[in-house]
Amino acid sequence: MVIQAISTALPAVKLIKPQVFNDARGFLFESFNAFDFARLVDSHAVFVQENHSSSVKSVLRGLHYQIEHAQGKLVRVVRGKVFDVAVDIRQGSPTFGQWVGVYLSAACRQQLWVPPGFAHGFLTLSDRAEFLYKTTDYWYPKFERSILWNDPELRIEWPLHGSPILAGKDMHGKRLSEAELYE
Repeated sequence: MVIQAISTALPAVKLIKPQVFNDARGFLFESFNAFDFARLVDSHAVFVQENHSSSVKSVLRGLHYQIEHAQGKLVRVVRGKVFDVAVDIRQGSPTFGQWVGVYLSAACRQQLWVPPGFAHGFLTLSDRAEFLYKTTDYWYPKFERSILWNDPELRIEWPLHGSPILAGKDMHGKRLSEAELYE
């Protein structure tokens, strides 16, 4: 087996651990294998876009989602460390409004699968972090929405020391109870 896919507190969200081959020269691992992903994580996911972001310490991006063309995201960190969060926003789901957070870093080489129907965000913990994510649908700015990162109903336990650095859209996100959700 090349990867392990471990269910989180939200069973649809999976932590993916690759098999890493280390030797005196460095390391090698498969960061993506379509066969293993389909077999162990999601047999319907097809990735159409990959994004790469860079953030300085204390940048908080999210909680983002699209009301049409919902995106599944396979996320990983290639430099630094982040706290990554997925929130179930699937109406009628038994885990609606619940969240899960995991630490991802270049050192651990783990990935997180955030399926369609979840809002997603992360907080940069290192001086700089580079974040890669594959998506199952394209980014449509007119359908993008943001849930307030500190919505008191969600009670996300961000490992913050001080105030985060936010984009305007994240400062003005809506509470989950007021948000326009994917149907």
